[in-house]
Parts: sequence; C-alpha cells; structure tokens
Amino acid sequence: MLLLVLHRFTTKRVPHCYPLRHRVSTTALSQITRHPLFLPPANLFSAHNDNDTYRVNLTITALSRAGNIDAARQLFDETTHKDIVTWNSMLTAYWQNGLLENAISLFHSMPAKNVVSYNSIVTACVQNDMLDDAFSYFVSIPEKNAASYNAMISGFVKFGLMREAQKLFEEMPRPNVVSYTTMIDGYARVEGGIGRARVLFDAMPHRNEVTWTVMISGLVENGLCEEAWEVFERMPQKNIVAMTAMITGFCKEGMVDKARTLFEEIRCRDRVSWNIMITGYAQNGRGEDALNLFSQMIRASMQPDDLTFVSLFTACASLASLEEGRQVYGLVIKHGFDSDLSVSNALVTMYSKCGGVVDSELAFGQISHPDIVSWNTIIAAFSQHGLYDKARSYFDQMLTVGVQPDGITFLGLLSACCRAGKVDESMSLFNLMIHNYDIPPRSEHYACLVDIMSRAGQLQRAYKIIQEMPLEADSSIWSALLAACSVHLNVKLGELAARKILNLDHHNSGAYVMLSNIYAAAGKWKDVNRVRVLMKEQGVKKQTAYSWMQIGNKIHCFAGGDPSHPNTSDIHVALGWITLHMKVKIDTEEVFL
Repeated sequence: MLLLVLHRFTTKRVPHCYPLRHRVSTTALSQITRHPLFLPPANLFSAHNDNDTYRVNLTITALSRAGNIDAARQLFDETTHKDIVTWNSMLTAYWQNGLLENAISLFHSMPAKNVVSYNSIVTACVQNDMLDDAFSYFVSIPEKNAASYNAMISGFVKFGLMREAQKLFEEMPRPNVVSYTTMIDGYARVEGGIGRARVLFDAMPHRNEVTWTVMISGLVENGLCEEAWEVFERMPQKNIVAMTAMITGFCKEGMVDKARTLFEEIRCRDRVSWNIMITGYAQNGRGEDALNLFSQMIRASMQPDDLTFVSLFTACASLASLEEGRQVYGLVIKHGFDSDLSVSNALVTMYSKCGGVVDSELAFGQISHPDIVSWNTIIAAFSQHGLYDKARSYFDQMLTVGVQPDGITFLGLLSACCRAGKVDESMSLFNLMIHNYDIPPRSEHYACLVDIMSRAGQLQRAYKIIQEMPLEADSSIWSALLAACSVHLNVKLGELAARKILNLDHHNSGAYVMLSNIYAAAGKWKDVNRVRVLMKEQGVKKQTAYSWMQIGNKIHCFAGGDPSHPNTSDIHVALGWITLHMKVKIDTEEVFL
C-alpha cells in the first residue's frame, strides 16, 4: 500500500503553483518514507519521471525529513534534469541529517549557486558551531537577502558575540521581524544586555508572537518579573509559552499564588506548564500543594516525565515526608523512569533530606553510571548528617573511578567538616581545591571556612580569612561570623559583623535578632532596646519560623507563635518538662525577640 501511494505520486503530474499542496505532499511523503517497511525499489523513479523536477525535489525533501538520506541521494543521482532547487534540496538534506562534510562537498561541486544555496551552507556551519566558516561563506554571497543576514546574526548570537551581531544588524537594508527577534534574544542572554533588548523591542515596527514571548522570557530570566508582567499584559494574543514564562517568573519571586491564578487561565495545558507549576510549589516550600497539583495532572490524563518526578522528590524533601517520597518512587518505577539519571539523583537527595541516609546510599548504589552530580549528591547527603568520614570515602571513590571534582564537590566536603568540627581537614581540602584542581573558591566556600573556624571558637582566625579573601564578603559570610559571636559572646566582633550585614541588607531580620541576643547575654539592655527601636523604625519584622514533622502518615506543620495546632497544650507541657530537666537558668524571654 505504501509503495502504491508513492508510485501514484511519482507517476502523476502535480501542479507547480500550489505551495499548500507542496507542504501537504511533503508531509505525507515523509510519513510514508519514515515507515519501517518502506524500502525504495532501485528503479522506482524511472527516466520518464525525472523530467518533472518539482516532484523529484519534493521527494528528496520528504526522504530527507524521514532520515532516509541514502534513498534521497539515490534519487538525486538518478535524476538527469537537475535544477538549482534539486541541488539545494540535496544540500539541505545532507546537513539536516548531520552530514556536514557531504553538504560542503556538494556545495562546492554545484554547477550554479543562488542565495538559497549560500544561506543553506551558512546555516549548516552555524548549527555545527563553525562560525568562521559560516562567515567566510556569508561574505562571499553575491546578493544577500534578509535570510542571509538572519542566518549569520543567529550565529553571532549563539556565541554571545553581540557586537558583531549588532554591526551586521545595522548593515541590513531592511531588518525584518526575525532579525529583531534574534537580536532581542541575544541581548537578553548576555550579562547586562536586557536593557538593549528592551530598546530594540520597543523600536520594532511589527512584532509577532515569538517576539513577545522572547521579550517576556528574557525579562523573567533577568529577574525583571514586574516589567515582564507589564509586557505580558500588552501582548495581543497570549500563547502558552509566554504564559508559562510568566508563571516561572512569579514562582522565582515567590508569588506562587499569582502563578497559580495564571496557570488556571491556560486552556490547553501541556506537560511543561504542569511541570513549571509543580516545580514552583516545590521550590517555594509548598510541597503539599505540589503533590496535590500532581494528582490533578494525572486526573487530566497528562503523563509525567523525568522533570515531573524530580520536582515531586523536591516537594517530598521540603516536607521531610519519607512515606510520600516512597510512594512517588513507586510511580517512578511504574512509568519507567527508575533508570533516569536526573530522577535517581533527586531520589538520593530526597532520602537524605527526609533523614534516610541509608536509603540514600542504597539509591546511589543503584545508579549504573553516576555522573559528577550523582557523586556530589551522595557526598552532600552524608555531609548534611555530619558524617564526614563517609563523605570523604565517597570523594576518594570518585577520584578512583576518574571523575574530576568541581566546586560543588568541595562545598559538600567543607560542609561536612563544618558539622563534624574538622578544622585542619577543612584547610587541607580548601588548599587541595585551589592548588591541585585549580578551582577558584567562591563565596560559599569562604562562608564554610569562616563557619568552621567560628564554631571552633577561632573567631580572630575567621575574621582574618574574611579580611584576606579576594572576594567581597557577602551577608552569608558575615552571618556565619555573627552567629559564632552570639555563641562565644564576642560583642565587639559581633557589632562589626552585624554592621557589615546591615550595610548589605538593612532589612535582614536575622542580624538584628542575633545582635540583640549578644547584647542581652552581655547584660547590655540599653543596646537591646536600641536594636528593637531600630528594627521598628526600619519596618523590620522577625521572620516567622516554620517546621514540619511526619508522624505515621500525617504531616504536622508548625509556625513560630502559632497556637492553632490541636496538640499545642500537650506540646508545651512536654517542652516545659524538657526545659526543667535541662536546668536552663537563662531568661529566654529577655534574650529572644
């Protein structure tokens, strides 16, 4: 039957003036030639047919789209009356099927070339990261059209060469919507370029859906959610890609409810939109909402993928719900994602954050080919539980199998040192990272080092590290020092650390609270009151603390100062009994805000 359809197409003349029929015919032929039972007979395209070059060209394109490049070349070779379109069809067929060298060879053997030929080879080189070759072909085009410029501009944009892209853009006689959109996308991707992207967007004479979507996505990626929303509201026809981009932006800003409202407005949700919303809930600590939304996703007959399960494991980890995590893992097996590397890595993390470090180790053992993320995950799992020796053991195994560590690896090891009080080991690892692996330390590494020294009571050594580090210390580094000053009652250094934090973030409630605690412990009640007054003047409120605990199949949520839990009275009685037996003499009401 397939051969009969193809035979009728190749023996019956088709009008040349119907582009719609061309697209329909190409699509139909692609389906036929992609069929596993399709084997083109050697003489299917006989000599009396190849005079109809339109049909031949169409068939070459169809065979190429089906990945049947040998049959396409056979037809090309057997065609005696080749026109420029025939050559261009074969040229495009080669590079679209990953045969760039064949495409280049064919290009140079062409008896004649037009602008389409040049545009095709420029695009081929760009897609294969051969930018210099692409530019050489571009400058040799006799008469460039908009597509020529767009192909080369997209190459420069791909490599972040916006100065070169801008120069070419300005040389264009008449930039079209594709030119503008490519430039906007490029500027949105480079550091500090979003302003230029917006200027181009506002200057465009006409915009299409892709342009609006690229601008919105660019603003979201650059953390400009409010500006993205302003552009989104002006968008004439809102598509699912733009809506999903805005949902991502809202979730990044913690505005999950606003994201959910927009999510509900999507008429035909795809898997991406479901995943983005589930991920938004999971990453904002609303694991229960993430799991509930997943249930709705299944009821809507939308099949989950690897990203869905990664987000679900994140949700279970945020709830510290081992039982929920195991149920999700059952679904992972059911849907055939148990061998997926990203899902397996997320499973290891979930077990660890739910307190099941033994399960984490077992899950890691099931990964057949662990990558650097896998090794970092298991090291972080043992680090989280203060098991330095186990973390170091996996680090040594990682080196044995030839996996090179990165900055995250050493961050996990330094965190393990911090929890286990391994001061000397931390310095040894820090030097190993710099001198043996040429990994430049980031702010997080210095924060760990300062935290380790501070916890060990070596406050001056910690302060010296801050003074000598090549980076500007951020609030996390100063916070580590301030916390230690609170423990070791170093008022002078604590004041310095708090001042540094508040210079960086004057609404940091933690800095006010810890400084107040230091003053209270030192009996400086006037300073305690001064800090409280300053907090009030700045409009700073202590952030509410939240915690979760799973007992049986029920997750109990607690918030600081919230008496709504049904067992609050019994909990306070138990806490009172514990406090009595700890023989706490300090007046916590005076110390803690």
